Amino acid sequence: MLQSLHVKNLALIDEIEVEFEEGLNILTGETGAGKSIILGSVNLALGGKYTMDMIREGADYGFVELTFGVDSKTQADALSELDIFPEDGLVVLSRRLMEKRSVSRINGETVTMAVLREAASALIDIHGQHEHQSLLYKKNHLAIVDAFAGEAVKERKEKVAFLYQEYRKLKKCLEESDMDEAERAKEMSFLQFEAEEIENAALREGEDEELEALFRRMENGKRITQSAAAAYSYTSEGDVSASENLSRAIRMLSDIAGYDERAEELYGQLTEVDSLLNDFNRELSEYLSSCEFSEEEFSETESRLNDINRLKTKYGNTIAQILAYKEAQQEKLIRLKDYEAYIEELERGLKKTEQSLKEASEELTKARKEQGKLLERKVEENLKDLNFADIKFEIAFENAGTYTSEGVDDVEFRVSLNPGLPVRPLANVASGGELSRIMLAIKTVMADRDAVETLIFDEIDVGISGRTAQKVSEKMAVIGKRHQVICITHLAQIAAMADVHFLIEKKVESLDTTTSIRCLSEEETAEELARILGGAQITDTVLENAREMRELARIAKNKIR
Repeated sequence: MLQSLHVKNLALIDEIEVEFEEGLNILTGETGAGKSIILGSVNLALGGKYTMDMIREGADYGFVELTFGVDSKTQADALSELDIFPEDGLVVLSRRLMEKRSVSRINGETVTMAVLREAASALIDIHGQHEHQSLLYKKNHLAIVDAFAGEAVKERKEKVAFLYQEYRKLKKCLEESDMDEAERAKEMSFLQFEAEEIENAALREGEDEELEALFRRMENGKRITQSAAAAYSYTSEGDVSASENLSRAIRMLSDIAGYDERAEELYGQLTEVDSLLNDFNRELSEYLSSCEFSEEEFSETESRLNDINRLKTKYGNTIAQILAYKEAQQEKLIRLKDYEAYIEELERGLKKTEQSLKEASEELTKARKEQGKLLERKVEENLKDLNFADIKFEIAFENAGTYTSEGVDDVEFRVSLNPGLPVRPLANVASGGELSRIMLAIKTVMADRDAVETLIFDEIDVGISGRTAQKVSEKMAVIGKRHQVICITHLAQIAAMADVHFLIEKKVESLDTTTSIRCLSEEETAEELARILGGAQITDTVLENAREMRELARIAKNKIR
């Protein structure tokens, strides 16, 4: 869940820190107090777009930080796929906003915007004022059905996606193989040339690395030889070499080794040093011999490297890739030599894969329809609870007529809002307020299956009042029993359901305007409900009504399982 929000230097916010809690977190405040700024800050932290005018005037940067507690294994697994691992059970998302750029971090490590957004999708779901408009687009309906179906369609979807990729690959091969006799002869000649060029080069894996090392030694041969020879003379040759001096020291110590135990130990150590030096001198001598290059050897090495590098520019970055390319071209050549058999094999493979894809898609459709019926019933039940007395909700399945990685299903949500009228697409029937309630019904149904722990609702109450508002508040409380919910609202019915209530206020001090947020006590919550109910003048009666509303909300919540 979202444990805290820290915002600095954004719009009217100087600096705020909010500690959210489990259940239903309600945010209220006067119009213009800055409620949209709070939600906007969360969106920015999750990768939303920003402009410089969002940064507080006079500040060099803006900063937003979200701290999430991760208890769910599903969430932890989703994050681990992004190489994100909670530290002490926490994941911290932050974003520093500056002119022309921003820096995003997760647990202190800089990440791309794409990774930030993927991580956010596993942690939080934001239902903004206009998100219900997504219900107008059929492409989103299939995603909702699959999200509801979950494990019931997971393996079938994976199978369809795999078979679809195989189907696409075979179909592409067949299309690319469509050539006449002249084209085939030309292609065979080209393949033969490339394969023979690589074959004639007689490449050996690792050869390029060996040659490059040898070439570097040859280029610096004179300096290497001089330095190695000088080192050899100091350690092995002449009266003043290390080897000769060491031999003299050994002879001196050998005379006294038998008289004293410590002298004998030192004598043993020195003979070991002499043995090591002899081994070193032998290896150094061999190295010196290997550094003796002729101009002819240098030219041959340089020419061979040039040949290999030329092949690399044409066929691959490594010898292994070049050899793999040769094998691939030889396989193509074999296929073209027996062209008719190759085409027949492709056609058989395509037909077999298409049949498997058809069967897998049918199985997926069947599973989706079963889950769709269940989703239909549950959404319809919740819509009736939201004051749609005579609504009929239907999920229509049609065959799209073409294969995709998602199968062949074209899914559409349809609804009838009045008795006697046929179901029609949402876009042709529902108003903005009705779409908002339909989305809330779907969110309520998904609450038991949704792995995302934190849900944010921004003014879900737009366009509703009275009994409908009360029904919406009850649904918010239901979701709050299973998820952490953060809700910005103008309605007292919804605010009364709060498990914890925050007040957003705008203050003006010394011509400086700032937005702040604070957690309300139980009495302060009643006073805020009274303000929402009564407006500018709060009478004792209004305040008593607010307390009663709060008590009734508490009783209603206790009945929710």
